Amino acid sequence: MTPKTRHLGLADRLIQEFDRALRTIAAANVPARPNPADGAPESVEDPAARRQAAALMRVNHAGEIAAQALYHGQALTARNPAVRRRLLDAARDETDHLAWCEQRVRELDDRTSLLAPLWYAGSFAIGALAGLAGDRNSLGFVAETEKQVIEHIDSHLEQLPEQDQRSRRILAQMKDDEGRHGSDARNAGGWDLPRPVRNLMRRTGRVMTRTAYRI
Repeated sequence: MTPKTRHLGLADRLIQEFDRALRTIAAANVPARPNPADGAPESVEDPAARRQAAALMRVNHAGEIAAQALYHGQALTARNPAVRRRLLDAARDETDHLAWCEQRVRELDDRTSLLAPLWYAGSFAIGALAGLAGDRNSLGFVAETEKQVIEHIDSHLEQLPEQDQRSRRILAQMKDDEGRHGSDARNAGGWDLPRPVRNLMRRTGRVMTRTAYRI
């Protein structure tokens, strides 16, 4: 006899999400792929340049915590199992980004954002609401999010110390992955979001960026 697939109830799924949140925020995340910075020597020696690079990578780390939460929240409320799998697959790429950014912040003798639980909780709620709006709206939310993330990465590549090749390699790989996630979401049927929603997303991202840069 073929064993029956176990379908998780709401309580089980919420417990699963709580476990994911704890692992994202508190555990040492292990990447599935090699760090793109491997092989590049440490070249940032000036203390001011190191602080600048660390602050920017702290922002990126906070963004990856938010990305994990968004994908998990959207997957929780997705209607189509294929869409749910697509969201969770993208979240696994974001786990790599999270680990790489954390490693880089530590290499620069700095810390990650103290507000990680807030970034996760707020983003999870936003992701769950996006999922409740329907799968095509949720996929459109992914596409717009990734578009704005790429803009954010481009701005950081301009602000990083020119010699910081380790951080640059990490951000370059992240940019490639985010572009793929956005394209996949659009190709899967994601709708363009209304301008007011896009603008609200952009303003929210700026608040998080400015706060995580310092705290």
